[in-house]
Amino acid sequence: MEFSCNLIKVHLANYLANLPLPNSFLGIFKLGGKDIVKLIPFYATIGGVCYLSYRVVKPKHPVNPCIKKESPKVVDGFDIEELGESTAFCRCWRSSKFPLCDGAHNKYNVEQKDNVGPLIIKKK
Repeated sequence: MEFSCNLIKVHLANYLANLPLPNSFLGIFKLGGKDIVKLIPFYATIGGVCYLSYRVVKPKHPVNPCIKKESPKVVDGFDIEELGESTAFCRCWRSSKFPLCDGAHNKYNVEQKDNVGPLIIKKK
């Protein structure tokens, strides 16, 4: 405990006190090359902490938002004879007629900047 206390109170404080932090954003352009090199570990650490914090709290978007969530696995089967001349199957998991496509991927693609479309099966 004494080591960590000494590390934070003495060494970290000295390190931060000796950093050539500019007083303004434009002040960074007045720094020399050696000063900028001294700032790299500091800003890399700040960036890493921010990135790790974001990864912990970022929203998680499941592929399947609401279809048959009580099932351990969503499986649907069709008899080939039951299909018409052309059938479109949903691949975005947003269709209200799942597993058949209802065009919900269009709205999803705009929102998520994606390009998913249906699986289309046609009879020859």
